[in-house]
Amino acid sequence: MKTSSVYSPFTALTLKLVGLVMIVSSLLDYIILAIPSNSFESADAFRNWQWAVTTQSVDRGVVPLVGIALFLVGYWIRNSFNDRGTEPTSYTGEIRFWVLVLSTILGLLFLLLVLLHTSNTLWRSNKAFEQIEQQATQVETQLRTTTEQLKTPEGIERAQQRLAQLERAIESGQVPQAQLPQAQAQLQAIKAQLQALKENPEAVNQKFDENLNQILSRKLEAENRVKANVWKSGIKTIVSSLLLAIGYTFIGWTGLRSLGI
Repeated sequence: MKTSSVYSPFTALTLKLVGLVMIVSSLLDYIILAIPSNSFESADAFRNWQWAVTTQSVDRGVVPLVGIALFLVGYWIRNSFNDRGTEPTSYTGEIRFWVLVLSTILGLLFLLLVLLHTSNTLWRSNKAFEQIEQQATQVETQLRTTTEQLKTPEGIERAQQRLAQLERAIESGQVPQAQLPQAQAQLQAIKAQLQALKENPEAVNQKFDENLNQILSRKLEAENRVKANVWKSGIKTIVSSLLLAIGYTFIGWTGLRSLGI
């Protein structure tokens, strides 16, 4: 019992010190994280920045929560070995009070991040679907144009020229990475149409239907990837932020009520 009495003040001080260090370092980290590295050229850039900041903030949200818990445990250990009658009648001058207030504020902030990240997740998903739709429509339009051109000798020559241009652009790396799947799909479609035209001049329309089905299939695959990537990450952050909001708010309000506030 004597050993416990000797080491308990040291344990309490250590826990409070470690807790405060974790809290302060996390707050500094959040402040630095919230400062944009450059100006926003568009509303899309601003929303992408919001998405990144929210995701990183939630990923680091457990650190200050653990710091608050360690500080309060240290405070409880210290009080359990002190005279209860010496506790102050006003707690507003104590660090414990402000730590509990901070916990409540962080709980409200993470609750707001739930709403913000839900909105940004919907925006990113819709934006990705719009890009997929535009790219698929563009490839389909080009496919229809090429199909009509292949019905004339001049059109066949232009299709062969377009095929050569696409091959050179892809091989030389001139096609942006984001547009590479669509360019490859267009390349394969032109090749398939030219080959079908050589084998059977009447099979151009049939080959068009086959290529159109491939475009729609790739479009569906791209949409499924968006659902898997954007929503998987988004829902993880939303749920984690909600759990953090509950944890911070519970600690803050419960602690303040225990102080009679």
